Amino acid sequence: MPDQTDTFTPFDSVDYLHDDEDIRLYLEACLAEDEGDGRLIAHALGTIARARNLSRLAMQIGMSREGLHKALSGRSQPSFGTILKVARGLGLELTFKPRAA
Repeated sequence: MPDQTDTFTPFDSVDYLHDDEDIRLYLEACLAEDEGDGRLIAHALGTIARARNLSRLAMQIGMSREGLHKALSGRSQPSFGTILKVARGLGLELTFKPRAA
């Protein structure tokens, strides 16, 4: 019997963000799971930026690609201003509404 070796690639959410609806659902799930420090949201925005061309977004919002990647890695806490720039650069709109009781 020949040696069979399965090869797996690491999971990357980028592979599943094909359209605006996928992105909306992904962000909603990340918002629901964020521990309150915003790191998961920053990471989610980084994932969306990679899906939509991180280099172009960095240039558009006036950051280096490396700086943007670091800010949205989920290991740091970018400023709210950076989050707003990224969201707007990605064509996203932030909305706040009262939580259901």
